[in-house]
Amino acid sequence: MSTAANKQNFIVFFTDQQRWDTVGTYGNPLGLTPNLDEIARRGTMFQRAFTPQPLCAPARSVMQTGRYPTATGCFRNGIPLPKHAPTIGRTFSDAGYATAYIGKWHLASGDPVPRDEQAGYQYWLAASELEWTSHPYDTNVFDSDGNRSWLPGYRTDALVDAAIRYIDRAVRVEDEPFFLFLSLLEPHHQNDVDAYLCPPGYERYAGDWMPTDLAALQGTTPLHLPGYLGMVKRIDEGVGRLVDALRSLNVLDSTNLLYTTDHGCHFRTRNAEYKRSCHEASIRIPMLAQGPYFDARGVVQQMVSLLDVPTMLCDAAGLQLEGAVGGVLGSRSHHNQQNHVVRQSDAISDDDGLLIQLSEAGIGRALRTNRWKYGVLAGTDDGEATGCAGNYVESHLYDLDADPAELTNLVDDSRYEAVRQQLRSELMARMRRNGEPECQIVSEYL
Repeated sequence: MSTAANKQNFIVFFTDQQRWDTVGTYGNPLGLTPNLDEIARRGTMFQRAFTPQPLCAPARSVMQTGRYPTATGCFRNGIPLPKHAPTIGRTFSDAGYATAYIGKWHLASGDPVPRDEQAGYQYWLAASELEWTSHPYDTNVFDSDGNRSWLPGYRTDALVDAAIRYIDRAVRVEDEPFFLFLSLLEPHHQNDVDAYLCPPGYERYAGDWMPTDLAALQGTTPLHLPGYLGMVKRIDEGVGRLVDALRSLNVLDSTNLLYTTDHGCHFRTRNAEYKRSCHEASIRIPMLAQGPYFDARGVVQQMVSLLDVPTMLCDAAGLQLEGAVGGVLGSRSHHNQQNHVVRQSDAISDDDGLLIQLSEAGIGRALRTNRWKYGVLAGTDDGEATGCAGNYVESHLYDLDADPAELTNLVDDSRYEAVRQQLRSELMARMRRNGEPECQIVSEYL
């Protein structure tokens, strides 16, 4: 088998609840992310990246399977990933890679995660609900046999350190190509205290900047944004240390590193918590990558989603993930003319619209197109058992060209009836193509 020195390695660096506009290359002015910005300059920046489900476990199921949450059954938190589902971990393991999962999982029946719920990863150092097993300076995870391991340092640093130790062993001792999924909790809040706990002194990175939607709607932003941005700063420093480790091991140029998150954060401006809404603050995410497959591709303008990540990574390795519906980046020669993603299914994101699924705090669907955001919500208890409702009511309509912060909901404005009819038809078509049962969508104001 080829060694890691002459065969591509893969790292997914996955954060939790990170807004896209916390990253400099997406326009953040605070200088929080020089290491992420360098990845974007070297490799690929996905200008408009989204989660297909703004909730922890469903989004993570997408990252492991390349399928919508309703296809795997993981449409809300608390539903384990099916034990024998085709996953990216199994796919790379079967292809001869050393595979590892480090950090937050959130797809198991409990902690420690049973071995048959570890999705085919060979090395395991994780907790399903890391926010409950650990605190910022008290990181507790479990190995593949369920043995507890305490990691020193700030939680972000502790997990990055564990990832570096694993990579060092894979390269220098085992001498084999690896696939590593590193999943942080930050910049998610600490659940038991409802606070965004950055390292001491990192609150200073808030500065005078605040996103337009948060400035207008406030929510818990004044209380929580300083800590949140400090956590992002520390994450970026971890990215830099990881890249330096790859450089020192002489595998930086042979390693594909993709950075993204599960969903965004609206700081209780759209509902009673931090995500679970169709708004850009919940669904739009950063996505950056470098390495042999991604270098020098520049900015991809087409909408992409987490559904595309497993397929892209498998494509880079010459593999296929069974059941995945995502797309792959076009050939490099074609990319010099037009950045695009080659689609393998029309039940995914493209420039005609991205299907968003909502669940747990209410069942809903949304369509995000180049210009419009159109959302619908189900009645009480409708669809709670399956994640798919039979009846929806139109709830949101935003003109993203005129109102990118989504401050004016046009859903009850009769002047947009034709727009709503067109978006309603397209949303229902995408739901059908995604295998969802027939449903009815009605307009509340009629």
